[in-house]
Amino acid sequence: MPPQTIPVMTDDPYSDENLRNPYALFQRMRDAGPAVWLEKYQVLAFAGFEECKEILDDYRTFISSAGVGPKNLHSEPAWRPQGILESDPPVHGPMRNAMASVISPRGVRSLRTAFEAFADELVDALIARGTFDGVTDLAELFPIRVFGDAVGIPREGREANLLPHGAMNFSAFGPDDERSKEFFEKGAGTHEWVMNNCARENLSPDGMGAQIWEFADRGEITAEQAALLVRAMLSAGLDTTVFSIGNTLQALAAHPGQWAELHANPRLAKFAIDEALRFESPFQSFFRTTGSDTVFRGIPLPAGTKVLLFMGSANRDARHWGETADEYVISRNAGGHLAFGMGIHQCVGQPISRLEMDVLFTALATRVKSIEPVGEPVPYLHNTLRGWRSLPLRITAA
Repeated sequence: MPPQTIPVMTDDPYSDENLRNPYALFQRMRDAGPAVWLEKYQVLAFAGFEECKEILDDYRTFISSAGVGPKNLHSEPAWRPQGILESDPPVHGPMRNAMASVISPRGVRSLRTAFEAFADELVDALIARGTFDGVTDLAELFPIRVFGDAVGIPREGREANLLPHGAMNFSAFGPDDERSKEFFEKGAGTHEWVMNNCARENLSPDGMGAQIWEFADRGEITAEQAALLVRAMLSAGLDTTVFSIGNTLQALAAHPGQWAELHANPRLAKFAIDEALRFESPFQSFFRTTGSDTVFRGIPLPAGTKVLLFMGSANRDARHWGETADEYVISRNAGGHLAFGMGIHQCVGQPISRLEMDVLFTALATRVKSIEPVGEPVPYLHNTLRGWRSLPLRITAA
């Protein structure tokens, strides 16, 4: 039952219609108050920026070890071993330290040259073609190649396994419905491939994956945690990066004035990317669980209560972003968005994801005069992730 005075909504945020365009529903959720009760899922949901940010920051009250999906992993079995995202201190600390040490801004700087070389090669090839699919020919292709090489996993089998594994993995962050079941069916067998290639013996000795294993050699993390961290690294630099690249491409193609501004000053690539992360957040929602009895925004929450956070809504909240919250404006200071989370569970892979996108969009902005849609984009319908299955685009050289 919903707490007293909480507005009850019968809408399904995970319907096809709302996944295609969630923003009208998000607006109604925010307008209803600090929280709403989603009748279909029997869960308290938060859609405002300040509420979501405060919950994400308060890792002691709103814990992650009970799972970031609807199941309470303190009382229900997880479908796979829990990693860094589904851990709390003190378990979380050593794993985050290892990951942050390997994927630090300084640590990934040495990757820029190789990333730039492939970005130049890829963009030149796309210019020669003129028209292409922004998802399969760019957003997927670039991270699979450069980040897979940086981690040190074998090239053979990457495309067939990494993308369906990521879609399956993130499906567990939302309801266990027919859509989720379909992604789990498509991902069958990929978990074994991924974990096998996160093992020390299958990683190249000069990659970031091998650097993670060095923390296990020193006894700072366990061997099991090392394999799980390499797996988490793949999610940080690949899965959501694919969607982020696609969303940024679509936003720029749909706003030619913003592309012209970026082309005139490619140094704005970082701003264009951050604004796209805010405007079309690749991570739309996930759960937290109360670790103890608490009261939040006047709402009593017993220990073990699941709450659902909609970061995709928080990043469009006009109370925080102003009247242009529903517009894509690359001159906006979009820093502080919640697309990467917040607090101790903020995406530790940010530096590598940002480097990939900065290199790619700088290459595009430098070499491409115009980018435009040449067909209807096809949305990628997923309970947690927001992106595109296909983006038919045309580009012209500068």
